[in-house]
Amino acid sequence: MSAVTPLPQERRLVTAVPGPKSQELQARKLGAVAAGVGTTLPVYVTRANGGVLEDVDGNSLIDFGSGIAVTNVGNSAEAVVAKASEQLAAFTHTCFMVTPYEGYVAVAEQLNELTPGDHDKRTALFNSGAEAVENAIKIARAYTKRTAVVVFDHGYHGRTNLTMGMTAKNMPYKQGFGPFAPEVYRVPVAYPYRWLTGAENCAAEAAAQAIDIINKQIGADNVAAIVIEPIQGEGGFIEPAKGFLPAIVEYAKANGIVFVADEIQTGFCRTGQWFACDDEGIVPDLITTAKGIAGGLPLAAVTGRAEIMDAAHAGGLGGTYGGNPVACAAALGSIETMKELDLNAKAQRIGEVMLGRLRAMAEKFDVIGEVRGRGAMIAVELVKPGSKDPNPEFTAAVAKACHAEGLVVLTAGTYGNVLRFLPPLVMPEHLLVEGLDIIENAFATV
Repeated sequence: MSAVTPLPQERRLVTAVPGPKSQELQARKLGAVAAGVGTTLPVYVTRANGGVLEDVDGNSLIDFGSGIAVTNVGNSAEAVVAKASEQLAAFTHTCFMVTPYEGYVAVAEQLNELTPGDHDKRTALFNSGAEAVENAIKIARAYTKRTAVVVFDHGYHGRTNLTMGMTAKNMPYKQGFGPFAPEVYRVPVAYPYRWLTGAENCAAEAAAQAIDIINKQIGADNVAAIVIEPIQGEGGFIEPAKGFLPAIVEYAKANGIVFVADEIQTGFCRTGQWFACDDEGIVPDLITTAKGIAGGLPLAAVTGRAEIMDAAHAGGLGGTYGGNPVACAAALGSIETMKELDLNAKAQRIGEVMLGRLRAMAEKFDVIGEVRGRGAMIAVELVKPGSKDPNPEFTAAVAKACHAEGLVVLTAGTYGNVLRFLPPLVMPEHLLVEGLDIIENAFATV
């Protein structure tokens, strides 16, 4: 196997973005791929490494997206490529439920060790984040013998039927796809920027409201699981006010409810800690992971307390491709890379640089309502000047301007008014600074 060939870590534009070859491929895409599969920026990538993406036209773009928080270790980390290649040459599949292999067990052992809490744990592997969430609900229901699931405003959990029902945002995720699975209930979340009585009251009031709704409208004894993202992703990188999560965890524990942390976007060093739960010392009963686990290969997991995880009967969990051997090898390479390069420290440094620059921009541009985030999971919420009214039009225009200059950025938020930044944790700092220059220029010129 040949070693990974590093790409020059530089932004380079040789055509307009997208260029002519990308435009040709986009025309082919429109004729071959279902219209429901959208594209944020139709540049067709040929290579990617470090903090850049190279497209078919020879442009080199700065990547502030990481494939939506997937390529935390980069798009072609050496250990990921080496271990996955070695496994690929050995065998691609046997189905772990038929004839198992060590890689699956090794990944489970790593997750049991790395996830919050020192209790006895078990892990089951799947293919996608939504699949992990669905299986967490199955496990919680098997353990509690209850049916209700509690989720939160602004939450996102996936695109399958059950996880669409759990997701708060209608467009584009839910519109026209119902009816959805029953026994899913939504309660308020502590969203400091938009809490009507002020951020200082947010945690206590939101927790009280959520608990009151559960008690009155559902009944605690009927709730199998409470599921929340410790930092809400698609909702707009909303970090619940400090104290909110511990209050919900305490309520769940007191009422025999399984507390599930959806760390699919926040996990694996993204926030400057192994998991976002670590920030307030939250120890979930179950934790769902995916995205950053395997350096870009499809893998997901549910990890949790042994007595809960083992509640499902033999054969009740699984799937043909769950814990694919090549994806497991990639995950082991990815975790090795995170440890060797101390990507938690690198994420913290990215956060320092980005928050400093973006807060300075907020002083200059009154369209920036709030700068927030932790580690390399940073966002700005854009509003109409002089108010907190969402400004999705300006958000889209800034993103478009960044794309034209060769910077990949993503939008998010229930109101479509959040720019979210998810650079690879291995991004060189000069590219990070250059990307921030492009963002500032976009704010100044749009």
